[in-house]
Amino acid sequence: MIRELAEVIAVDESSLLVATQLKTGCSGCAQQNTCGAGVISKAFADRRAQFRVAKPMGDFRVGEQLELLLPEQTLTHFSILMYGLPIVVLTLLAMLLTKFTSWSEGWIILTAFAGFGLSFIGLKKWLSQRDIQINKQLKVEQIS
Repeated sequence: MIRELAEVIAVDESSLLVATQLKTGCSGCAQQNTCGAGVISKAFADRRAQFRVAKPMGDFRVGEQLELLLPEQTLTHFSILMYGLPIVVLTLLAMLLTKFTSWSEGWIILTAFAGFGLSFIGLKKWLSQRDIQINKQLKVEQIS
């Protein structure tokens, strides 16, 4: 299970609005001040993700710390989908357009990148509709 700490922002009858601190991958390196990734991570250090989760049994208060648990398989599945599908769309579009059209190389590249971008938009819409299913796999536990 992947564990993440969250803070309760709001409570209603059936759900909790929680916020997590978004972390960067590099925070412990000695080169943090000179590395490009370290400088960029400092520029966006105050980011918080807010989302709703189903309220489990129990008494929850605003400001309370919770632990969110997500199965590794769920994260792996959606990571492969988010990173892999756009690359597959880009590659397949470029190959198919090269083989079946007489377009110039520039138009093929532009069209393949347009498909790449549209795949992100399509995934975002599809995943927003599937948020409820992902939410069912997320477990919320109170920290005692």
